[in-house]
Amino acid sequence: MNDQRWDTALTAAREAAEAAAEVIRHYWRRGVDVEIKSDATPVTIADREAEQAIRAVLSRALSDASIYGEEFGLDGERDGLLWLVDPLDGTKSFVRRTPFFSTQIALMHRGELVLGVSSAPIYGETMWASVGAGTWFNGERVQVAQTVDMAQASISTGNIKTLTSDARWHALGQLIRDSNRIRGYGDFCHYHLLARGGLDLVIESDVNILDIAALAVIVREAGGVFTDLEGHALTLDTHSVLAGTSAIHAQALQRLAL
Repeated sequence: MNDQRWDTALTAAREAAEAAAEVIRHYWRRGVDVEIKSDATPVTIADREAEQAIRAVLSRALSDASIYGEEFGLDGERDGLLWLVDPLDGTKSFVRRTPFFSTQIALMHRGELVLGVSSAPIYGETMWASVGAGTWFNGERVQVAQTVDMAQASISTGNIKTLTSDARWHALGQLIRDSNRIRGYGDFCHYHLLARGGLDLVIESDVNILDIAALAVIVREAGGVFTDLEGHALTLDTHSVLAGTSAIHAQALQRLAL
């Protein structure tokens, strides 16, 4: 794709995120009923209408791109240009009136993530990034911290239930003991903090690519490293995250190695 198409795609992703935000704000004020999907996760009318609003914008911007969304699945092929959409990541928080939820929109080109938008409308944060153009937070360019010593590192964890029975659990405990502080911000929040220098390492399990695709571009373009817990590049089948400053990510990867 040429630069103009990348710019068009990023503009569309930001417009789509704002369209979703309007839907989300509407239902946040009035409240929603909750349904339980076949995978035992909750869904609401806000999730579905937000994804419909996103799809309407994205389909006009890049007519040759497929869309893979949390609520309506895959429209098109997985190869080539593929939008990855989670209209309301954090539905459990949304229905409990906790503002830790967001809209995640990313674009993958031939298997590579090339741009991402992360919008948390109630929390008041929007971040976006595209390959080679840096990371932007509410219109200001940001970068990860320069932390290199684990003793000075701030770590955040999320969705770590599976790690409690994993061989890495003891190593994670030692890593936490050797760090400066531990938090569990979760969802979009700890990735936003990482990308703008407020954290140095994020560890998660039990995620899917729609949760993290946009955030991966955002962290990388801010100067960070974003892989799965084995250090592998992200794919459509990724289910874990190790993200951090370059030095802290490298140390954590070595210490958590199976």
